[in-house]
Amino acid sequence: MVLLQIVTDTASVADPTAGQSLSIIDLAIQGGFMMVPIGICWVLAIYLFIERVLTINKANEEPGTFMGRVKELVLRGDINGAKMLCSQNATPVARMIEKGISRIGMPLKTIEASIENVGKIEVFKLEKNLTTLATIAGAAPMMGFLGTVIGMVEAFIAISQEEGSVSPKLLSSGIYTAMITTVAGLVVGIMAYLAYNYLVSRVQKVIHKMEYTSIEFIDLLQEPR
Repeated sequence: MVLLQIVTDTASVADPTAGQSLSIIDLAIQGGFMMVPIGICWVLAIYLFIERVLTINKANEEPGTFMGRVKELVLRGDINGAKMLCSQNATPVARMIEKGISRIGMPLKTIEASIENVGKIEVFKLEKNLTTLATIAGAAPMMGFLGTVIGMVEAFIAISQEEGSVSPKLLSSGIYTAMITTVAGLVVGIMAYLAYNYLVSRVQKVIHKMEYTSIEFIDLLQEPR
């Protein structure tokens, strides 16, 4: 028992951090300067995800009775009332239908083209910044690997400058410090990748809704009055 206590005390003196758990902030600091761009990517990914979710949710807030009321007003010949109804709904679908209503009286091909042009603009607005999120998903792991390579080079330089036998502590501390950036980069990359795919699926649902509504509106114009 006395011998075991002496060995334990000696190990504690040799490694003051033995038995102590490091916080995430401590690990990030030990990861080196490459943790800075990885951290920036993490903050940017969170911001883009929240901003896109709010934008897509707002674009999907169309009342269920919207097209029914538009149909009723158009069939009654109340074009101004239909336009006013569309202007009160700040959604991509409402803006497309409003453009189509403003072209009533023109050839059907012209109306379809005007609705399609507005739809392209609205899709561009919905997909804004998604490419940046996809770039973060690919770049963050690469930054992590670069940080690990740099850390390993620094560790081996320190080992080469060590005289005599290399201490296992020196070798292990250099390696685990270098691997921190890989872990951080993979975490950020995976989260950004999942966020990107989630947003893409949400945007696709809105696009399908826009296409269905535009077809419904064109069918409305072809109904006999």
